Amino acid sequence: MFKAAVVGAGTMGGEIAFTIASADIPVVLKDVDQRYVDQGLEKARSIWQGRVDAGKMTADELERRVALITGTTDYSGFGDVDFVIEAVPERMEVKQAVFAELDDVTPGHAILASNTSALSITEIAEATSRPDRVVGFHYFYPASMMRLIEVIEGLETSPETTQAAMSFAQTIRKLAIRCDEAPGFVVNRILNSSFGEVFRFQEESGASFEAIDRAMTDAKATPMGPFFLVDLLGLDTVGHVGRYLHESFGDRFPLHQGMLERIERGELGAKTGKGFYEHGK
Repeated sequence: MFKAAVVGAGTMGGEIAFTIASADIPVVLKDVDQRYVDQGLEKARSIWQGRVDAGKMTADELERRVALITGTTDYSGFGDVDFVIEAVPERMEVKQAVFAELDDVTPGHAILASNTSALSITEIAEATSRPDRVVGFHYFYPASMMRLIEVIEGLETSPETTQAAMSFAQTIRKLAIRCDEAPGFVVNRILNSSFGEVFRFQEESGASFEAIDRAMTDAKATPMGPFFLVDLLGLDTVGHVGRYLHESFGDRFPLHQGMLERIERGELGAKTGKGFYEHGK
């Protein structure tokens, strides 16, 4: 891969661009709003700045890495990309619209990858003329630190595309696992199953979110509490995946009613300042 692109500079986009530029690959970071592009660029810079502050990188090296990321609000710069990662909101109609656009603006050899955490790769690929070159490429939060990536094959994803995605993951120093298309793939199938039991317990017992998070981290069951993690990921994102798994598997994947009520009120976690916790104080 000689050049990559990321569409969507939100919670994950800036960090995804960081992982690519860290491997010395030029990357275009696109969003519809310049404000989000700037936030994504600043996110990548801040991660490198932390390494400079820790004495693990020079200031000159930081600037060289930052220069590998080009921010844009249109598709200029997509005409010669080899690998595109879509990281827009988890709604099928939004993803299909983006993939239809990518199909028009990228060269025929380019692989179009989705960072979706649960949606059908086959259905996303239907918006393109190259379903054989569409694949899932799912990072985990925070993308700059988490080594794992799920490479998900749709029904028409070619073996060559899968192998190229696996090789790209290795190039950017990530550990890829390949999986077939199924609701939740591997990690979210496990994560949402375990979170569902925590959600069920909280609603039945009335225990506080803080107490549950503290108990799980004190026991070293998880690196951070599930309710705090949901706040960081976004209640809307977690809720969307949760609904999809609930529709697919029923009560094996219970939904937290308090979370759904917060979503209705627009309390989406850290990005809005309030979710299960209050942020920014």
